[in-house]
Parts: sequence; structure tokens; C-alpha cells
Amino acid sequence: MKQLRKFLMLPALLAGILLMSGCERPPIEAVQHGYRGTAMDLIYNPRILAEQAEKNTVPVSSGPASADGPKAGAVYQNVKVLNNLSVGQFTSFMVAMTSWVAPEQGCAYCHNVNNFADESLYTKSVARNMILMTQRVNTQWQDHVAQTGVTCYTCHRGNNIPQNVWFKDPVQKVGNGMLGNKNGQNTPVEGSGYASLPNNTFASYLLNNEKIRVNGDTALPTGNKSSINATEGTYGLMMHFSKSLGVNCTYCHNTRSVASWEESPPQKTTAWYAIRMARDLNNNYMEPIQGLFPPHRLGPTGDVAKNNCATCHQGAYKPLYGVSMLSDYPYLTGPAMTTKKAPNYPYLNKPAKTTQKSPDEVPPTKSVAMK
Repeated sequence: MKQLRKFLMLPALLAGILLMSGCERPPIEAVQHGYRGTAMDLIYNPRILAEQAEKNTVPVSSGPASADGPKAGAVYQNVKVLNNLSVGQFTSFMVAMTSWVAPEQGCAYCHNVNNFADESLYTKSVARNMILMTQRVNTQWQDHVAQTGVTCYTCHRGNNIPQNVWFKDPVQKVGNGMLGNKNGQNTPVEGSGYASLPNNTFASYLLNNEKIRVNGDTALPTGNKSSINATEGTYGLMMHFSKSLGVNCTYCHNTRSVASWEESPPQKTTAWYAIRMARDLNNNYMEPIQGLFPPHRLGPTGDVAKNNCATCHQGAYKPLYGVSMLSDYPYLTGPAMTTKKAPNYPYLNKPAKTTQKSPDEVPPTKSVAMK
């Protein structure tokens, strides 16, 4: 009988080990983030922090180049962006951008090395637009990036394509309909934390302008028409925030009253601007240049790669833990211009998209730091 019990306990033990394998082993550290006694702690795993620190190390810089001397636009042919830089600044930036984006391919990734003025490589036109997009972030979205700003390295980290981008998901087929419409749910994806939440979170909120604030203002139903599915979509977006920044809910919210701006940390307002920034970049810098990319660079539905929070943050509460690289590349702060499409490419160019404003578009009252 004892042998039988041991035999029956073995599957239960194995199941328990399997379930616990998804948990993090101690030690876990808690850091106070809000007013004492409110349980607003941030939970960190020291082992993960050590890995993140290595990933978010700023590359060694050679320092800012001199602005003296002839301009790049006067010396080189076909310089359409940054042509107002000195030859020294322009050359220094080209070397840096190569190490950030194409360290293995070198200059040949964007240029015909036999004729640098040539336009035959699509990557050259894409690079121009990414420079303009970077300037846009640094000049128009300081409510999110402050004076720290971003460079090409913030997203690329030595990769041709940033490791954290997204494409639209294909519409899921449901057979003859007997199983109902999944509404994009119960197909775990990284974007929603591998949960059963909707998998179209990015398209809904970081490309389109669907309503995010779904909770009601009263305890009883008094006109709030938000659906359970919309609520789950919002949860999916929050899961993405948490994973992308390596933080928990209390980084942006006082969970006693999640909807309250007055009782929330200032990071909640910063995140509000982040959502609008992502929409701006996706709609007005990425979507319009879809036609520059060859088919193998597009997603399963034929759309261009787009950004989300993880594109820059990559697991850190601030990209590169808040270290600014702009002192070496001050010209990435402006002036902000629109996209520059190349009309001679065979791929279809799409016009810029302007989204309609929703009630969520009114900037919130600045959150106050909780002492």
C-alpha cells in the first residue's frame, strides 16, 4: 500500500515541480516607490538586474567632433539629411551609426562602396528616415524622453533591425464558426505576457487610437459602455509595459486607486506621453515608408515593422538606465522633419496617417511625486 502511495505521489510531485519552474527563486528585492505603508514596492530579481545592466551599457564614445570646417553637403554628393554638419561631425556620426546598426556589414550595409552617392540600396533611404524619426523624438517628445533623448543605438544595439519590433497579426481562422470568435485571445504571445489576453494590443493602442481608460467612475453601472474584451486589451497593454520596463504595476499606479492621476507616481504621466509618441512614430514615420522595404522585411500581413515600449527600453525602466548619448551627437535634437521617401523604389509608398483624437487625448494633470 505504501508503495502504491509513493507511486501515486510521483506524478503530483512532478506536476508541482513543473508549475514552480515558472517562478523565480529567491532572493527577491523590494524597493519602496511610494508613500510608506501603501505597499507601493517595486520587486526586482538581482540576477535579472545583472543581465540587464550588461545589455544596457552605453558604448564607448570618441567624444563630439568639431563643428568647424566645410559642410558635408558642400563636400559630398547627395547628402539629404545632416548636410549642415561639418565633415568631421558627419564622418564621426557615420562611423558611430555603422557600429550601432551594422557592425558586421560596415558601410556596405547602406552604401554602394564604389559610389557613395548611389541610391540603389533601400537601407540608405530607410536610414535617412530613421535619423529624422530620432530627431522627432528628441525635439517633439521631451515630455517622455526629457533631455536624455535617444540615438540609433537606443533601439538597434548592434542589430540591423531592432530586436523588439512588432507586426500586425493575421486574422485567426475559426473553422466553421462552431467554436466562436476567439477575438485574438487564448493564443499566448510575448506582447501580452503570454497570457490569454488579446494579441492585437499593439495595433489597437500603439497604431490605432482605441480607448484605454475602461474602468467606470461609479460602483454601479451608470453609462460606461466598455466591454470585458476592451478591458482585457487594456490589461494586455499594461502587461507589455511591465515586461518592457522590468517593473510592476506600482511603477506607474497607486493600486489602491489605479485610475487616479492625483495619487499616482509621475511615471504614469510619462507613460501617457509614451503611448502618443509610439502612435506618432508608427503612423508618421514607419507606415509612410513601408514601400521602401523589400517583401522579406515585412510582416505576415505585408506591413512594416513598428515600435513599442520594448523597442527602446529593452527591460530597463529607462533605456540605457537614463544615460544620455546626445552630448556627443547634439545634431540629433533637430530640426524635426517629415519622412523622405524614395520615389524610384518599386515598392508601394503609403501616405502619412493622422489618427483621430479620442477622449483619452486630453493630457492628464501632472501626477505628483508621493513622499
